[in-house]
Amino acid sequence: MVEAPTQPYAGRLVNIEKYFGPVCALKNINLDIGRNEIVGLIGDNGAGKSTLIKIITGVFPPTSGQLYVAGRRVNFKKYSVKRAHAHGIETVYQDRSLGEKQVLWRNFFIGRQITLPFGFINVRKEKEIANEIMLTTIGFRGKGITVDSKVSVLSGGERQGVAIGRAMHFQAELIILDEPTTALSLKEVRKVLNFVHKIKEGGKACIYISHDIQDVYEISDRFVILDRGQIVASILKEEISLKALDEFLLEYAHGLKDKEDS
Repeated sequence: MVEAPTQPYAGRLVNIEKYFGPVCALKNINLDIGRNEIVGLIGDNGAGKSTLIKIITGVFPPTSGQLYVAGRRVNFKKYSVKRAHAHGIETVYQDRSLGEKQVLWRNFFIGRQITLPFGFINVRKEKEIANEIMLTTIGFRGKGITVDSKVSVLSGGERQGVAIGRAMHFQAELIILDEPTTALSLKEVRKVLNFVHKIKEGGKACIYISHDIQDVYEISDRFVILDRGQIVASILKEEISLKALDEFLLEYAHGLKDKEDS
């Protein structure tokens, strides 16, 4: 018996376009995100990053185009944030991923509780799994922090680590990190970047969005640059230095690329 070929892409966007009335927010977006690949999504404010992520995560549908997750085509007529989770898409935001007043083990299973036969939450099982995620999946070693600790006692970097660990546990095909290091200290940023490295070590795919080009450069395998709703470049890390990438982006920011094309 011949085995079916392994799907090489965690996610694939084909000819995605999005209009808000007469305004074109995204045009002709074609993008593959490989398994075990971290893609740095870069673009100035208004470039279309947020719109693209909202389409991938089911916040709203595109005007046209297709989205595939692990080889399965998404039906946009039925697509939603909940269905995006079912398809294996998880998103970690800068400050909206966890319940501040809830203990850690509850945060891991919000909306996806493990229940006993009569519908009661299996607290012991959830605590066991949460502890395993903290220690093994993300290597969490915060002193004095247990699964019974409240989120409010965690540092910013530790909170992001918990959110990333949760996404990895639920077998996400694609993890989206949307400005995960905003307003964090350098020490906390380093914690988050270390957690992101674990996404790749775990064989997961990731879209990493940040205005900090140095962080994007360190963490990504490939850089996809958006400008006014279009992908203007897809560059492998091995093909460009940090300095050259920064200069490339500055040319777009200052409108120099427009002058070259005119």
